[in-house]
Amino acid sequence: MTSRIPHLLEPYLSLPDEAALVVLTGVLGASTNWLVLRHLHALLKPQSPPLSSSITASTPPVTGNEARNGGSGGGEGAGEAAVLLVSFLRDFAFWKENLSRLGVDLEAAARRGRFGYVDGLSGLFTPSPAQGQLPQQARQGRRRVLTSPAAGEIGRVVLEGVEQLRRGSSTAAVASGTGETGERKVVVVVDGLDLVLAASSSMSPNPGAGQQAGATAKAIKEMLMDLREKTHAAIVTLAVDDPLIKEQETPLEKQHAWFALSLAHEADTVLSLRLLDTGTAKDVSGVIRITHSGARTKDHEYLYHVGGDGGVRVFERGQ
Repeated sequence: MTSRIPHLLEPYLSLPDEAALVVLTGVLGASTNWLVLRHLHALLKPQSPPLSSSITASTPPVTGNEARNGGSGGGEGAGEAAVLLVSFLRDFAFWKENLSRLGVDLEAAARRGRFGYVDGLSGLFTPSPAQGQLPQQARQGRRRVLTSPAAGEIGRVVLEGVEQLRRGSSTAAVASGTGETGERKVVVVVDGLDLVLAASSSMSPNPGAGQQAGATAKAIKEMLMDLREKTHAAIVTLAVDDPLIKEQETPLEKQHAWFALSLAHEADTVLSLRLLDTGTAKDVSGVIRITHSGARTKDHEYLYHVGGDGGVRVFERGQ
């Protein structure tokens, strides 16, 4: 497989700053799947074993891995992050299979208290399963299932998962005998949050009520802002196809556009994927544009290609 994390993207896939909002946008034909997978890989990849004393004596205090993961070179698991993945568009099997190809075992990460999962796909439109019918991981609290698109319910379930990861970090450390009792930084990754707008509209007894759609969009945004305050950072994916952003004829389209644009303006970093302006190409899947709030970091635009094996190559124009 091609490099698991393209080197041009490494600076943007490290542990975000505290309270940061990272928005990943895609369109039909330029999905954010591979980008979310690389974010998860960067946050969950196994840490390198400690260097021997003979080597560390001549090594700078901060290694490349520690710098990318927010560590300070002090050890004790300071750079390890825990991830809570909330997925509205894909099931757990998708993430498990594709991350295993990148060398990340989600089940093992969950047992170590570094990964939690909220299923926002299977329970929104089907009756809630009985307790005995839930998967073992769900009964043990490793996975949670959303049964309502209400912003308050989503926030409650997600925060329960966040708190469990925080509590589990010290428990896992004691069980493993590492002595790492520091609280892990929890990053929330929400895949397809804009689906909640459509789900709420479809469940409304009066789908034409634009006022209700507007209230839903604002409630979801407020819920996300609350999550940012109570976690280390948030990474969110959104669909920004032209019909959803530019036409704005229906109440749902208007609220989707407002929601996507407001999050993009508030984001610390936006990684947007789109197709080539000139059409399709055999060796180019699309364009990734990286923009930042403020003028601290220069914006960039690259081409990328997703191979048949799932490998991704990111390169400059003309290469």
